Amino acid sequence: MKKQAFSPFAVAMTAPTIAIFLALSVFPLLFTLVYSFTDFHLLSRDATQFVGMANYADLLRNATFRQVTANTVRFMFLATFFQTLIGLALAVFVNTYEKGHKLLTTTILLPTLMPPVTVALIWQIMLSNNFGIINDMISVLGIGPVNWLLDPNTAFYAILVIDIWQYAPLAFLLIYATMQTVPAGQYEAAKIDGAGIWNQFVHITLPNITSGLLMVVLIRTIDTFRLFDKVNILTGGGPANTTATMTQFIFQQGVRSFRVGYSAAAALFMTGLVLLFSFVYVKKMLSKNA
Repeated sequence: MKKQAFSPFAVAMTAPTIAIFLALSVFPLLFTLVYSFTDFHLLSRDATQFVGMANYADLLRNATFRQVTANTVRFMFLATFFQTLIGLALAVFVNTYEKGHKLLTTTILLPTLMPPVTVALIWQIMLSNNFGIINDMISVLGIGPVNWLLDPNTAFYAILVIDIWQYAPLAFLLIYATMQTVPAGQYEAAKIDGAGIWNQFVHITLPNITSGLLMVVLIRTIDTFRLFDKVNILTGGGPANTTATMTQFIFQQGVRSFRVGYSAAAALFMTGLVLLFSFVYVKKMLSKNA
């Protein structure tokens, strides 16, 4: 007897989940889309008018928005690259240990388990110009104190290092989990054929963990676009907008300046960039699994 595709019981069980999804995802997206075509201002809601693509055109002319977009994209490429590279190196290192790898894995993951705000505050103390441990360490080399978070030449890279420190362990975990699926027989056959460690890594490990690497790149690409906590706490977007991000720009326009329509357009522009970069990785993943 053929079962019903949608039984009343199944509908009743899934209805709450669907309702929550619509309320928390679809409705805010539609709200943002609609108001991105208006000049909606929180303090003058009654005077809201339809402005079409004016908000988007103004964003492209806005030098600050172009700068924060460039900052975000540059941060995304650098953070994703180094987090994936370091995560891969850590995964290979831990995978060589037969004993103690559980304790080693837990220790490596500690930075990722900490809230971003806590991480930012810890590094703010460490990078302090007056009593920070980083300046104390480099003073041994005869280098004067560096104002890491207020110098336009170092502020961006300071936040980049902090983000890499926190999320490279997450990349490690995903890559390490993928490594456990590599058939041990392939390594044994390679050893019999006389293949060295490097050849085993290049010809066995890498081809088998490509999907895991692409997943790491996809997750970190999406997540780096959401960078806000560290920048807001450590630099506030300064100095001279060198560390400002798209999320911070959206926050300032929508929450502080009450320009909801303008910030909605900026949010959708950022969403479009995320989808554009994500599409490349998803396409590669699908072709890999095909």
